[in-house]
Amino acid sequence: MRVAVFDLDGTLADTAADLIAAANGALAEAGYGSPLDRLAHRAEAFAGGRAMLRAGLAAHALADAEAEVTRAYPRLLELYRDGIDRETRLYPGVEAAFDRLQAADWRLAVCTNKPLALAETLLARLGVRGRFEAVLGADSLSVRKPDPLHLLETIARSGGAPERAVLVGDTVTDREAARAAGVPCVLVTFGPEGAAVARMEPAALLDAYPDLPAMLERLVPARPIPT
Repeated sequence: MRVAVFDLDGTLADTAADLIAAANGALAEAGYGSPLDRLAHRAEAFAGGRAMLRAGLAAHALADAEAEVTRAYPRLLELYRDGIDRETRLYPGVEAAFDRLQAADWRLAVCTNKPLALAETLLARLGVRGRFEAVLGADSLSVRKPDPLHLLETIARSGGAPERAVLVGDTVTDREAARAAGVPCVLVTFGPEGAAVARMEPAALLDAYPDLPAMLERLVPARPIPT
């Protein structure tokens, strides 16, 4: 059975605006204003909540900025949970690509560094949770991407094997996880780094979701039916 594993933020959906709004809210409540810009800080948004808080606190000469990040992080998660799909949408063509992949007997899964409860909530709100055989988040195991076990366990829980799987992602975290797991990696060019992800030399670059099914067929061809 072939398995297509997807990252979530920046790969399946553009979550940056809602993530940055939550970070700005947590920072404002802590007395630091709303320093994050939804365009300038997209990369930090896709790097996680703590990365956004660090970026927001960078202009302040704090003796222990990391302690402030730790204090603000739980509130960021609360705010994000409450506004998780205000502006977040799937990238164009995602569901049609899923239709074609599932018609060709691909199983679909999600391996994300987003906390599992938030990933489950967002996928349900976006109407696609039922598409996936498995969803693993940052707290599903004792490790997370780029540790290959996170990806390998996602594949295993989907009923697949690494030699018949592909990871679709958007950052070096995905590329390194796939490399360590021995799994081909497709990187999208519409994520936070754009076409610059080509420097990571993935197995393929995805410019738009309508191209994905044929791309995956080339990377992991269907096995011929015995005669």
